Amino acid sequence: MEAASLKQSEDETVGTSAYKDAGASILCPHDLLWIEDAKALKTVTPLPPWASADRLLCTPVVVRREKVDDPRLVPVGLRGKTRSERFAAYLDRDAVARCFKPEILAGHAPAYIEEQRSRLPAFEALAVLAPLLDATGLVWGPTGGVGFQLASRLPVVREDSDLDILLRSRAPLSTTQMLGLRMICSSPICRIDIQVDTGNGAFSFAEWAYVNAQWASGNGRVLLKTDTGPILTTDPWRTSSWQDAESVKPS
Repeated sequence: MEAASLKQSEDETVGTSAYKDAGASILCPHDLLWIEDAKALKTVTPLPPWASADRLLCTPVVVRREKVDDPRLVPVGLRGKTRSERFAAYLDRDAVARCFKPEILAGHAPAYIEEQRSRLPAFEALAVLAPLLDATGLVWGPTGGVGFQLASRLPVVREDSDLDILLRSRAPLSTTQMLGLRMICSSPICRIDIQVDTGNGAFSFAEWAYVNAQWASGNGRVLLKTDTGPILTTDPWRTSSWQDAESVKPS
């Protein structure tokens, strides 16, 4: 089932049957999931006090980028009310009740976006930049705080929040797309953080734009986040180039 076919009306979500009919492959990093049973979460350490069972049933968890050997488990992140309230866990795949993908959120709740844009710059940026993002011809959607608030209606976005955008591109970006994205990133409304997902990993567009300027010297490499960890590579789309890529150890 294609993501576009899952697009719902403003007050609807992707329901249990739609998710389960689509199959396990529908789950990708940045997807927001609602769970049916808090006990379906598996953790290495006990859940923090802010992650109560009641909260877990009414707020989504986000799919993380991590390779998991057990196909029944999905790596997820829990989000609290503050930046410091983050927690990594694993979710039993059968406990997923609903799924919101970033590209669904791109066209979700226009009335709500209009309501929020007057007081929150990140929502103003989303409203203003959406036509420019559509013009790239790439599949895209909001992630981070804006995506979370659009999906849950929980007020997590602040006046100084960034607008996080996920772009899906299985092929190298064209010159026209690069120019369009540079223009988007230069928006004065708020900081725009664009991540490009190649299907094998994701990288920062801002970093990639800088790397392209370094290609003439042969030193251009970009940090690519993969399921097995971050690597530095000269070509995030060509997996054969990863043989010479440098793994990046967490600081």
